[in-house]
Amino acid sequence: MFTQWLTLTISAIDKFTEHTGKLIAWLTLAMVLLSFAIVVLRYGFNLGWVAMQESVLYFHGMVFMLGAAYTLKADGHVRVDIFYHKFSLKQQALVNIFGGIFMLLPVCISIFIISFDYVMTSWRIMEQSAEAGGLPFVYINKSLILLLAVTLTLQGIAEICRNILRLNIGDANSIAGGQR
Repeated sequence: MFTQWLTLTISAIDKFTEHTGKLIAWLTLAMVLLSFAIVVLRYGFNLGWVAMQESVLYFHGMVFMLGAAYTLKADGHVRVDIFYHKFSLKQQALVNIFGGIFMLLPVCISIFIISFDYVMTSWRIMEQSAEAGGLPFVYINKSLILLLAVTLTLQGIAEICRNILRLNIGDANSIAGGQR
């Protein structure tokens, strides 16, 4: 029963993260095309708009803040891999569980707690760009900090659950579509 619940939890979180990651991939393309348009307009036609330039920063924030959970799911984060790659699957699972519980989750929770008032203040005043002609959505951009903490926490929970199953079952590839 417990392993079935863990598998369902992992599957649900992984699906959410996968869909988010695919959306982020399209935002990356939009950001590149927008950057290209800004360069062509500025240097080819001597035109430029602050809002257009700021929107690239918004896309950039979305790609990195919302893409962090997808990167964790794909095991794409930087890892100091001095001993880890030589460990057995069960030893790797123990390291991942320890890292998730004692490092990743506390950092995500801290980010959320520390940023909450900052983001809510921005929403309360409906913060806008300080630049003339800038975007009036600074409060939405700042909300990405909270979304980073939430999505990374969710994926961290999925990774912890996946590694708990690895300890119990030992088959690294059959657990809820695991990447590792």
